[in-house]
Amino acid sequence: MATSPEPSSGVPAEPSAGVAPSARDVRRWRRYLADERAEAASYRDLASRRSGEEREILLALADAERRHEQHWLDLLGDDVGRPLRGDWRTRSLGSLARRFGGVFVLALAQRAESRSSYETDADATATMAADERIHEEVVRGLATRGRNRMSGTFRAAVFGANDGLVSNLALILGIGASGASNQTVLLSGLAGLLAGALSMGAGEYVSVRSQRELLDASTPSPHASAALPDLDVDANELALVYRARGMTAGEAEAHASEVLSTYTAQTEIAPAPSVDEHETHGTAIGAAVSSFLFFASGALIPVLPYLLGLTGAAAVAVAGGLVGIALLATGATVGLLSGTSPVTRGLRQVAIGFGAALATYLLGRVFGATVG
Repeated sequence: MATSPEPSSGVPAEPSAGVAPSARDVRRWRRYLADERAEAASYRDLASRRSGEEREILLALADAERRHEQHWLDLLGDDVGRPLRGDWRTRSLGSLARRFGGVFVLALAQRAESRSSYETDADATATMAADERIHEEVVRGLATRGRNRMSGTFRAAVFGANDGLVSNLALILGIGASGASNQTVLLSGLAGLLAGALSMGAGEYVSVRSQRELLDASTPSPHASAALPDLDVDANELALVYRARGMTAGEAEAHASEVLSTYTAQTEIAPAPSVDEHETHGTAIGAAVSSFLFFASGALIPVLPYLLGLTGAAAVAVAGGLVGIALLATGATVGLLSGTSPVTRGLRQVAIGFGAALATYLLGRVFGATVG
């Protein structure tokens, strides 16, 4: 990985004999070298927390970064100097890898690989630039595994917190704008917290449970496998199972013939390769509990100023500030996990949340004026 902002001076990858590189080139090469070393160390740290195939893949990525490191060492020669520190993003990635080593770190690594400047740097080889693009896809694949394992409960947690923040802030602003007393606003906020958390928890439970029941209904029955030895090989009706699951007629016939020819007592009728195995939903209880707790925690934030005794514009300002910070954090978290810009996602979350709250506030003002 290389993220140096300094442009290339156009010097070829192998300096001409007797032509010393410029001080600017040396600084840029040393920065690239530091970044490659830091990234290789990050991949090794991540590998130390993995096993099996994921460990091997991460170690292979570290080896590739070492090859890039050697390229810059060869260019620098006697100008290598004292080791530099990698840029702050690469150092942060290494620090997180040593402490956590989870899917968030892989998502950060994916973004780091996408920022490589080797394609536009005359001193980096085309092979190195291609490596960085492939590394991005490799890390994306590793991060996707982690995203799939956690996305059910995580989705419920993030959306629960976001809904709690936005809905209760909107409720409080709407009630307050109508001219209601501070006590009424506070009770409305607490009621909204409890009602919303219960509703979110129940909704997540029903949603995830229903999804899993639908998936279970699509899983091949073990009773069908027991019928395999008695099938008419010439008619080969097993092929209809695979055709129903998405295979073409030719593929289904070939696969069914293979299954029957290699039948054992343990043979099962597996789904067609094209079937989506959906492992992204988590457990119903886990999603419900996460949604309840995070909605409640989010909904509590805009109520805090009123619980602490603030009133009027001061309470609204503090509630808005706290909710803005929380929305920024939840948006940035989603951005990190999805491999996109955390700043962009955070600001988008703030804009949407405040937009909904502002609309409710204006409605409260209108209704308050009408009633008055």
